[in-house]
Amino acid sequence: MEIDGARVLVAGGTGAIGRAVAAELHRRGARLVLAGRDPSKLAGAAGDLGGCPVVRFDAYDLDGCADAVAEAAAALGGLDAVLTAFGVAAFGPARGTGDDIAEHLMAVNALAPAAFLRAALPLLGEGGALAAVTGVVAERPQPGMADYSASKSALAAWLDAVRREARPAGVRVLDLRFGHLDTGFADRAVAGEPPRMPPGGDLELSARTAVDALAAGAARVRPGPDGAPVVEDRAR
Repeated sequence: MEIDGARVLVAGGTGAIGRAVAAELHRRGARLVLAGRDPSKLAGAAGDLGGCPVVRFDAYDLDGCADAVAEAAAALGGLDAVLTAFGVAAFGPARGTGDDIAEHLMAVNALAPAAFLRAALPLLGEGGALAAVTGVVAERPQPGMADYSASKSALAAWLDAVRREARPAGVRVLDLRFGHLDTGFADRAVAGEPPRMPPGGDLELSARTAVDALAAGAARVRPGPDGAPVVEDRAR
């Protein structure tokens, strides 16, 4: 995908990862719409990117997620890529995690991103891309994070299936399985206390790698042997 001039919706554009990826896309010439929940944070993030358009959404409103895609497409005259970079965490043993927390995690971390990307699929032409931040827990579920890991694994499984469905139309699907990043995300968990975490990775490097992967039509970004993100499964 050619990044310069690409029309990209970044859902979760007020969070640390979303803002970093949006900033890298903007630096490379992409035209952006940011989607988020908080109007003041949206205005601040958009102001840093030359005053790009914004749309609001609530992750619990799946119809609203789809509506945000339509609004973004109208603002840009179409879409070439949609990236979701939002979610919530929860910690603690599975036996102590309430069903309400498990439902919240699945809604925000799996159903809402899928609603964004599903709505975008019919709008993308050949060379378009869908992308989502899942995290390394999608493939390495951790004790004390069972329901959080399950919600991210659910999204990763959805992306794997849709990648095969979308391939004949020339649409790429990218799964961003970053390792731990020091963004404060774990400290905003909806339940429990985060375990001791290793030093976080380089957020700006992760953002650059994400955009490199979009440009390459890659399938995944994963932590390499040294923990730094690497692009895998480049399109041939």
